[in-house]
Amino acid sequence: MLAVVAGVTLALWPDRLATQQLPLTIVATAPLPGHASRFDYADVDPAAHRLFIAHMGDSTLLELDTVTGAVLATVPDLPSVTGVIVVPELHRVLVSAAGAGQVATIDEDTTTVLTRAPAGRFPDGLAYVRSTGQVWVSDESGGAETVLDAATGQPVASVPLGGEAGNVRYDPGGDRVLVDVQTRDEIAVIDPHSRSVIRRVPVPGCDHDHGLLVVDRRAFVACDGNATLVALALPGLTELGRLDVGDDPDVLAADPERGLLYVAAESGHVRTVDLGSPAGRVTGRGHLADNAHVVAVDPTTARAYFPVPNAGGGHPGLLITTPTGVGEP
Repeated sequence: MLAVVAGVTLALWPDRLATQQLPLTIVATAPLPGHASRFDYADVDPAAHRLFIAHMGDSTLLELDTVTGAVLATVPDLPSVTGVIVVPELHRVLVSAAGAGQVATIDEDTTTVLTRAPAGRFPDGLAYVRSTGQVWVSDESGGAETVLDAATGQPVASVPLGGEAGNVRYDPGGDRVLVDVQTRDEIAVIDPHSRSVIRRVPVPGCDHDHGLLVVDRRAFVACDGNATLVALALPGLTELGRLDVGDDPDVLAADPERGLLYVAAESGHVRTVDLGSPAGRVTGRGHLADNAHVVAVDPTTARAYFPVPNAGGGHPGLLITTPTGVGEP
């Protein structure tokens, strides 16, 4: 079947891939270039209507127009690209090229690679700290955070964690950096100005805390060792509750406007969580597609994006969804 979205005809997912257990409407699938290989993180610049996707298996960064679903650019030569973050005020996109142990800084408007800087053994997730104008990068196997100047892309510090680094997030309410230390099942709380660990907080009931998201004065932790989502209250990081999620939960994304959290898992299972209760409440669960472990949300349109290696016929594609009952913008 075909659908027309913003004047562009896109192939709809076959009905067999739609799940009645998830409160999501599958709008369309935009074809993606490259091989049917692994994708990693993605990020949205809502104002510019741009979506950036790390195609890890192809070592490329994809830029898409979120209005039409069209691929605007492909940035090559980013070995095993993993993390990606947009800094709209600087018109910069920073990506982790894990295969080269580097972070590349890219001009958002021209998709030109401006700089490449060393960032440890396996740079992965990134977070932008507005109070310092710096980007923090989790060096997963190196057990540290690499800190870069967001404007120049150059490293300014390295902060050891004492264990394997999971995801990193900025808590603007407390002006702190939070990092999963996944081999210790704890969160390291870091002062971004002194770049020192000021506190270590165990994550109760968690095996291998990998995913992390800060939203609505809470930190949500995805524990891929025991398929659990732990909710912690900020600023104290006290436990609010735990939810069962899909096997190997990975990327978390939120739609604050609609009080909705997405949990995407390596198993291809997705959970939707209502943020209205303190610990959250699972409102939908289902297998969306194989390897649908990446999700990014545009809160201005309510669209959630899931890049997958096989969207049919052995070709990669971008699954575009909206919460059920939300019309197209």
